[in-house]
Amino acid sequence: MALSESGVVLIPLLAVLAPLLARALSPLVRISIVVFELLLGILIGPSVLGWVSESAFVERLADFGLALLFFMAGNEIQIRVLRGRSGGRASLGWLISLAAGIGIGFIVSPGAGAVVIGIALCSTALGTLMPIMRDAGELPTPFGGAVVAVGAVGEFGPLIAISIFLGASSPGISTVVLGIFVVIAVALIALAARLEHGALHRLVNATLHTSGQIAIRIVILILAGLVVLSIVLDLDMLLGAFVAGLLWQIIMRQAPEHDRVAVDSKLEALAFGFLVPIFFIYTGVTFDLNALLSDGSVAALVPIFLVLLLIVRGLPSMLSAPDDSRRRDRVALGFLGATALPIIVAVTAIGVDTEAISSGTAAALVGAGMLSVLLFPLIATALRGDSAALHSRNNGTPRDNVEGRHIEEEA
Repeated sequence: MALSESGVVLIPLLAVLAPLLARALSPLVRISIVVFELLLGILIGPSVLGWVSESAFVERLADFGLALLFFMAGNEIQIRVLRGRSGGRASLGWLISLAAGIGIGFIVSPGAGAVVIGIALCSTALGTLMPIMRDAGELPTPFGGAVVAVGAVGEFGPLIAISIFLGASSPGISTVVLGIFVVIAVALIALAARLEHGALHRLVNATLHTSGQIAIRIVILILAGLVVLSIVLDLDMLLGAFVAGLLWQIIMRQAPEHDRVAVDSKLEALAFGFLVPIFFIYTGVTFDLNALLSDGSVAALVPIFLVLLLIVRGLPSMLSAPDDSRRRDRVALGFLGATALPIIVAVTAIGVDTEAISSGTAAALVGAGMLSVLLFPLIATALRGDSAALHSRNNGTPRDNVEGRHIEEEA
């Protein structure tokens, strides 16, 4: 078996091992499965054991996984959370983060690299935070709403920035093209909101347990269509994936609850049981550990970028805290807002491909993102722990205490 093809077997094996390791350590410390997937990918990749090398086939699967990750983020966002005070403050905080990030980027890497670094530093990993918030019973709380608002803007905002500043066209042309995409997306969302979906919902129900699986097939069609539209317009494909999730959420919002739960469960199985783990493990495989360790100045950038995530993204995220929040709750929100990885992986890959940043700088940014996913939610959970427990006791918030993403039936 060629080394490049061994990943077809080893990556699924590690995908099984990662949640087992997370569960085994959960009595001592709760660590995101993403951390184990990345570390295991690094272990089997060229930087350590060399059992798996880059593979075009696995890379395509990883791309699908990244698209599904952002689809699920769009599908889980409650649009009402983005309206009013929470959404406004989250947007203001992100704009502050973007300006600060690009300013710092010019110090580290003048030129196009400054934009790459700035976008990486102003991102938030909503896909990582949602399961943590759900398992803690925080989603129905004002604090949980603030986290969702910060995370949603912290994922959607960078996608727009990538499309404008790092697209194939000039920023002016990219802005016009982005405007065209936004008009199309808004038209589709408005159409989906106004149309009667009763017949579709009945068809979804009729095929839930048959080989037809019309819901999943429609999701793949919507996802493929909007991703292709993004690519044709020279925008980042993740923008299309994110909007596809929003569109599907609106289509299904009037469906019977048991049907929505069943469909979401199937989507989560496809995303987090299959393709998303491939993306994170393959990211570990392609992680340039040698570039990070061979140069002391590059390795020193990891803790620097980690601190910058807190300053650039964490501090502005605290603006979204509910008015009656304690200081420790605001600090916890800052740590959660500074938790970043998927956007960092995506934007640094673009930066390396366009030679805007070096592979060492990219590795340092991804390394900082990995540490943020490992450390920041743990710190935030410790700071917020007693408040979350109090809410759970007072409101009886149901939650699935299971690794990965599971549907929560809100009280």
